[in-house]
Amino acid sequence: MAFHEIRFPASLSLGSVGGPERRTDIVTLANGFEERNTPWAHARRRYDAGMGLRSLDDIATLIAFFEARQGQLIGFRWKDWSDFKSCAPSAETDAEDQLIGTGDEIADVFQLTKTYRSGDTSYLRPVAKPVVGSVRVAIGGVVQTDGVDYTIDHTTGLLTFGHPPDLGADITAGFDFDVPVRFDTDAIKTSVSHFQAGEIPDVPVVEVRV
Repeated sequence: MAFHEIRFPASLSLGSVGGPERRTDIVTLANGFEERNTPWAHARRRYDAGMGLRSLDDIATLIAFFEARQGQLIGFRWKDWSDFKSCAPSAETDAEDQLIGTGDEIADVFQLTKTYRSGDTSYLRPVAKPVVGSVRVAIGGVVQTDGVDYTIDHTTGLLTFGHPPDLGADITAGFDFDVPVRFDTDAIKTSVSHFQAGEIPDVPVVEVRV
């Protein structure tokens, strides 16, 4: 799958509308009860990039970005301003934000993940597009050094240690991250007169699996 490791202008995604989408198959039985199932293990996020446009210069920036990605053909990074950190939006990232694994003295590669909790239920989301320079890692509460103790692949979110962590040691990480997406249209329809009158073009963006 073609993908450019470039972020959609964050100033434009700031005003966008969107979020996670799930797919649920519902069958209503003869007795009125329901059976519910989902073919998706993970949510898929959708956004409207048009909502972030505020000027004709923004439209020009959007069109240039769209043309460089050849419409739906090539994926890119997207900053979801409502969910782009391993911690709460108002907090600063810390090396102990997220538990991403436990040492067994064998495994030395771990996927960055973010856990969403509500009551006794939790959902583990793989994070494939961490932001360069934002990743902080700790083993058993001891902060590790990037390039010495571990390396991070910013295109996959895979964390590789020089030596497998000790048995039972908690492996934690903090980071900022982007969402891998593509345009969900091959056409951008704009009108200068309509835009100046307050009508915003529809520019759908959808998350892709990487």
